Amino acid sequence: NIVSNRGKTIRPKTANQKLYVDAIEENTITFGIGPAGTGKTYLAMAKAVAALQAKKVNRIILSRPAVEAGEKLGFLPGTLNEKIDPYLRPLFDALHDMIDSDAIPRLMQTGVIEVAPLAFMRGRTLNDAFIVLDEAQNTTPEQMKMFLTRLGFGSKMVITGDITQNDLPNGQRSGLGIIRDILEGVDDISFMELTADDVVRHRLIGDIVKAYDKYDAAKSVPRPLRSN
Repeated sequence: NIVSNRGKTIRPKTANQKLYVDAIEENTITFGIGPAGTGKTYLAMAKAVAALQAKKVNRIILSRPAVEAGEKLGFLPGTLNEKIDPYLRPLFDALHDMIDSDAIPRLMQTGVIEVAPLAFMRGRTLNDAFIVLDEAQNTTPEQMKMFLTRLGFGSKMVITGDITQNDLPNGQRSGLGIIRDILEGVDDISFMELTADDVVRHRLIGDIVKAYDKYDAAKSVPRPLRSN
């Protein structure tokens, strides 16, 4: 078990998820790469909450790039909090499964839990923190480098995303898409792949992911030329 709240216990449900959770425990930086529903972000956040409860870290920082479906913060109406909220709502939802809902506002006001867009990380050094970057396929290579170099003493990072999907402008490279080529083999950094077999949401989600994978694979195979 990783963490329990209100009678709900969060634990890995597949062998691969267990390997992922172990990698987070054993490495300073872990990349969790895989499709929706595989628990990559949820389990990372559970590990963050467990680390905070065990006083291994002083704070949790949860972040996402604020570029999804072509939207940028400047084009959304409302105050800064209202603008940020749609991007970060999934992280808040997961937090409510892991921490008493009444405690979350107090923890955020005191800076013990911070939920912020990736752009807000620039120029900071994050010490004694458990940092989770979600939807990392929507980072540029420059943003990914910026994020990774925020790592401070006593901190742990988990970066999650799905390299088969990104909302970056056409032709823009994904920072997550190339990071393995850059960092593979660096000590204390782990890359974990989760697959449709690790999907633990509704049964149909795994079937949908596999169907898309099959369709994409078929599209990439050249069709034989017809003979006259």
